[in-house]
Formats: sequence, C-alpha cells, structure tokens
Amino acid sequence: MNAASLFDKVIGRAIKSGQLTVVHADGRRAQFGEPAPGFPDVAVRFTDARAVRDILLDPRLGAGETFMDGRLVIEQGDVMQLVQLIRMNAPWEANADLRGASPLHRLRNSIGFAVESFNQSRSSRRNVAHHYDIGNALYEMMLDAEHMQYSCGYWPREGMTLAQAQEAKLAHIAAKLAIEDGQAVLDIGCGWGGMAIYLARHFGVRITGITLSEEQLALARKRADAAGVADRVDFALIDYRELAERGERYDRIVSVGMFEHVGRPQFETFFRACATMLANDGVMLLHTIGRMGGPGSTDAFTRKYIFPGGYIPALSETVAASEKVRLIASDVETLRLHYAHTLRAWYANCEARQAEIEQLFDARFYRMWMFYLAGATAAFESGGMCNYQIQFIRDRHALPLARDYIGEAEVGLLGSGS
Repeated sequence: MNAASLFDKVIGRAIKSGQLTVVHADGRRAQFGEPAPGFPDVAVRFTDARAVRDILLDPRLGAGETFMDGRLVIEQGDVMQLVQLIRMNAPWEANADLRGASPLHRLRNSIGFAVESFNQSRSSRRNVAHHYDIGNALYEMMLDAEHMQYSCGYWPREGMTLAQAQEAKLAHIAAKLAIEDGQAVLDIGCGWGGMAIYLARHFGVRITGITLSEEQLALARKRADAAGVADRVDFALIDYRELAERGERYDRIVSVGMFEHVGRPQFETFFRACATMLANDGVMLLHTIGRMGGPGSTDAFTRKYIFPGGYIPALSETVAASEKVRLIASDVETLRLHYAHTLRAWYANCEARQAEIEQLFDARFYRMWMFYLAGATAAFESGGMCNYQIQFIRDRHALPLARDYIGEAEVGLLGSGS
C-alpha cells in the first residue's frame, strides 16, 4: 500500500461527520465523511506526493509544515475549519484519538521534550525570546488594545467583545487576590504590563512585574507611563528564581499565562520560590492552560515553532508540586471553553491583518501562526485543553470562609470603570 492509499484509509476512519475532499498530487480525488449540522466541509489539495507521507509520520508536525510550505493548499474553507473538522470527529470526551505519530517520531518527540523541559534560567530566557521577542507589532495587531492580554479571556455572557472579556478576566483574578491598599504585589510573567497596570489603577498597591522578554519589558514600561501609574509599577527583566534568592517578600503574587513555560522538572522549584516570596498571610493566584486528563507531553510542532521548552500541566501534577511546599489550594476553577472564544477572536484579528503580517514577516510565517491558533482553538473546543485558576494561601485563616467576597469584589471592579 502506497502512502496516498494509507493516508486515505486513515482519514476515512477519522472523518465520519462533515466532509473532507482531498485532491492528491497525481490528480486523484477522494472524499471522506458526510455533511452534518455543525461540522464544516473542507477541500484540500496536495502539491507533491511526499506531503501525505510527512503527515502520516507525524500528523500535527507534518500537517503544520506542509501547510506552512504551501504543499497542503486549502481550496474550500480555511485552516481553522480543517483542524476543527478533524478534532470534532475525535472529541476528547469520547476517548477517541487520531492515529498517533510513528514509534520513531514519538520517541524523538519524547526525548526532545524531556531535554527542553528542564528550563534552567539561561534556556528560559532563550525560550521566551523565541516567542515574545519577535517584535510587539504582531501582538498589537492580534490582542485587545487596552490591556494587551496574551492569555485566556473570561466570557461569562454571550455577545462580549475581546476587550470586554479581557477586562472581565482581570477583574475576576483581582477579586480572587482579595487585594488591600498598601500591599506589595508581584506579577510573575507580566507580559506587556496589562495586569500590573490594571491593579495599579484600581488599588493603592505597589507592583513589581517581571518578564524574560526585552520586547515586553520596553513596551510594558511605555504603557505604564501612558496610564499614569509608572510611579507605582516597577517592571524588571529577571527570572523568578533570582528574585526569590534575593529574599523579596510580597503580600500578593499573581501569575497569568507563565506557568506553561516553567517546564515540568521545575514545577517544585517554581512553587518553592513562590512560597518563599509570599507573606505568611498572603494570597497567590495562578492562571494557566491545563490538561483535563493526566500528564502528557508537548507535541513536536509546538516545541519546534511556538513554545520551545513549554509544557501544558495537568491539574494533578500542578497541585502535587504545590503541596510539597505546603501551599494550600484554597480555590480551583476550571475554565473550559473560555480560551476557545479568545483564540477565535485572535484568529479573526490576524485574518483581518493578513497583508500586514505577511509584510512584517512573510506568507510562510502567517500560515504557521494561523495553524498554531487554529490548532489551539480545536484543542479547547474538542481536545483535552482547558484553563485553571488556582488560588493559593499559606495560612488557612488568610481569606474569608465563604467565597462570596470574590463575586462582590468582581462586581465592584467591573462597575467602577478604569
């Protein structure tokens, strides 16, 4: 059986609902699945015979690279619909998996993941630079303009804009931190400063925001100046481990969208540093992408092109690491589809700015970026990804007995304007 015939057999097993039309490099046309409500119909064409072999060897990496290189051309629909069609036919809840990578590629991916995930301080800086130091222009086109939040928004009601969802996310997190005026706050992985600036505008606190990206640092400082809070917000290019070694202490610690870059072997190190820096009566809020199942590994496409050294943690291993330093998980919330809504908004923003992104980089980069956003969206809509917000305390008396204070503070923040 040749590669094209094997590809057809595999896809034929995978696609039942919705329709996928494939035109092979030799002109042969194959059709899979049946039209179904809610499932997209997509047509693709391969420009060379090797493309199907590359996809069979490692479906995600192969599909990503053939699409990036223009060897997989989408002639009906778009890459979001293509990935959606495949993942919707194998939802995580149904325990149905697509054909995995070959044994050789699985071994290679596991070894590569294990090596990269150690994430010592020097490699952490290099890994962060790979994704965030490509310049701020792309992120300014993709993200919400007011807060520049490159993390999951919060969508408690229908009809919200991206900006409203990110504002709601900031309020949701701030409410869980139970901040009081006069406190010192640490923002680990502060990005472009959106969280720190938001907290400075709403509370009488002193905030330290840390990042490993020089591009983020420069823009965060400019944004703090523009917001009029530069006198209460300090941004620094420093690793959280170095800060802990200095003996710094904070009343509140927040980390949004950074834990995914820590690397599994460093989980305990991360929580030990946080416990060391958190005041005895302090509160910490960790917001991270998570796996709804058990621990896993990072796929080869993501490791190679998007987040080298990154790892999406399971709730079990996250909490297990925090337990070793006696941090109390005082509140845990699972955000299931919120990131899917956020990613679709980012995808739409990038789609609207295609010409500018291609001029800034090139067409191959644009296709890579859209494949990344499409794959991530499908992982939250049909795969095993979610977001966790975990509130930690060191002292069981640090917060009120009931969680009513969270909703009350949230309403107050959203009603108080900015």
